[in-house]
Amino acid sequence: MPTITKALALALILVSAAFAPVTRRPPEAGKPAPEISLPTPDGKVVKLSSLRGKVVLLDFWASWCGPCRKANPAVVKLYEKYKSQGFTVYSVSLDQSKDKWQQAIAKDGLVWENHVSDLKFWYSKAAEDYGIEAIPATFLIDRNGVIIDTDLHGNALEKAVQKALKK
Repeated sequence: MPTITKALALALILVSAAFAPVTRRPPEAGKPAPEISLPTPDGKVVKLSSLRGKVVLLDFWASWCGPCRKANPAVVKLYEKYKSQGFTVYSVSLDQSKDKWQQAIAKDGLVWENHVSDLKFWYSKAAEDYGIEAIPATFLIDRNGVIIDTDLHGNALEKAVQKALKK
């Protein structure tokens, strides 16, 4: 094979590799939750680690995500039921529009304080660090910042929250 053909073949392989989809790996249960430090709609930066001492539902969602919006009433109910016992929610939006994000927070009655986003859609560093390939995606984090479990919903989520709050 002539040198030019070999060089062209190598260049095609390298270019293909650069544009190949990256498989993201979410952090595992039992491991520390990677830090997230993102702004609220008001511009105040809130770190996930600032919630240590509480059981945290880390919830990746977006205003344009139908399944996320459908799941929100259950998250609100869970928050209202357990907030006085040390449970909270840290919501990371994968929105691109600040207005649509804020409207969804208001419309869905997401009353907790910890709403953050860099408005970078799927390119959010938080989404990359947590291996997010689809939303909604949740991580239940214990009082010490360790991931208890992932993608829990409904009764399984509530039971895990109850168990974590007893520790």
